[in-house]
Amino acid sequence: MEPLRCVIVDDEPLAVKMLENFVARTPALTLAASFTDPVEAISRLAELQPHLLFLDIQMPDLDGLSLSRMVPAQTRIIFTTAFKQYAFESYEVSALDFLLKPIRYQKFLEAVGKAQQWFSLMEGQQATATTAATVAAGSSPDRQSFFVKVDGKMRKVDIADIRYVEGMKDYVLLHLASEPQALVTHNTMKSMEDQLPADRFMRVHRSFIVALDKIDSVTRDGDILIAGRLIPVTDTYRPAFDAYLQKHSLR
Repeated sequence: MEPLRCVIVDDEPLAVKMLENFVARTPALTLAASFTDPVEAISRLAELQPHLLFLDIQMPDLDGLSLSRMVPAQTRIIFTTAFKQYAFESYEVSALDFLLKPIRYQKFLEAVGKAQQWFSLMEGQQATATTAATVAAGSSPDRQSFFVKVDGKMRKVDIADIRYVEGMKDYVLLHLASEPQALVTHNTMKSMEDQLPADRFMRVHRSFIVALDKIDSVTRDGDILIAGRLIPVTDTYRPAFDAYLQKHSLR
């Protein structure tokens, strides 16, 4: 993965210098710009198009929480602040992480690791979508179903009927809207993930792939409810799912 392009916004020059030093020590990052004036920063972000924004919360004229709602859609935010009470609000705007001042370099690296993981997942999803589109173009662009072996027979499964897929050792359970019992087939989660349209299904756990249009609700803890089943979203897949929610939420 190429280094992530980052921008620093903090009204304290010493805090900016510290973060610049951290960025310089971190091969995974490259610094695009630093700002002590948040108003100037927001005027430049569309031009700079950073992957990552290290953003102070309490600043004059324009606070970090307000600024975070104006950044380019592809930019991820890591908040930096001396005030712990802002932590909950920072996650309300889908920040990747929250660093409490004085920031230790180890904590900074952990936050950068989360950012790398998020962008790696995004690249993976785009690659999967591209591959799926290529395969579809070469075969049937209107494919709506596939066959799986169930109890020794080849069973046709309508993709639109799938609520979620559950992995269980060497087997996969297909939970369908039309049937009370899951279909059990000898298969892998990776194989199922490759079969399902990337724009309609998302892997949220090592053992779960969900149909995005079948989600009934999302709990306060960020887990998913589908037809009364609570499906956990693990840290590995959390950034991609949070990005999906942010994109599809009314504001």
